[in-house]
Amino acid sequence: MTDKIKIDIVSDVVCPWCTIGYKRLDKAISEMGIQDQVEIEWQPFELNPHMPKEGQNLQEHITEKYGSSLEDQKRSQEYMAEAGAELGFTFDYFDEMRMANTFEAHILLEYAKAFGKQTDLKMRLTTAFFSERKDVSDRAILKQALLDVGLNAEEALANLDNDEARYELRSKEDYWKNLGVNSVPTIVFNRKSAVTGAQPVEVFKRILTEVMEQ
Repeated sequence: MTDKIKIDIVSDVVCPWCTIGYKRLDKAISEMGIQDQVEIEWQPFELNPHMPKEGQNLQEHITEKYGSSLEDQKRSQEYMAEAGAELGFTFDYFDEMRMANTFEAHILLEYAKAFGKQTDLKMRLTTAFFSERKDVSDRAILKQALLDVGLNAEEALANLDNDEARYELRSKEDYWKNLGVNSVPTIVFNRKSAVTGAQPVEVFKRILTEVMEQ
């Protein structure tokens, strides 16, 4: 098989299920031994495009957006923490945690693509947010994440004030929304079939096997 399986993962940096979904997909790919037959590209989706620069308290945000009680939130967070731990990822939820605006993080993920560092940066940012209590809308945090994965931070950060880069990102987000993507993660295989949510490893293995057989 010469053609690689192209996997688009439409996701947000601050989406816990996107991290769990990717980790499960990655596990399926590793267990099948097909790492060199797969190409992953991250596609932008903002869960909260209108989130102000200063962010919002997470508990308040989730209550407002989904109507979840604090008990429900705590249960859900414990469940996510367990799912993350099984995959070697730490979800460190805390009372003062704030939801962040992720627009600039997405611009940097677009920049990272050309250098083959998109997944590295994505995981660095999601780890900063969920495991290290960091604000991923803060440019100092973004700069450190770029440096951590070996990217040219000055060059990358210059894109944040570039009108063209900002416009391109909005266009990409609109492209996926117009295709009907309204929840993340949405994982698209060869731009033909898609699955939403953090599916179990076995489900990803079955899908990958089917895609390879086509």
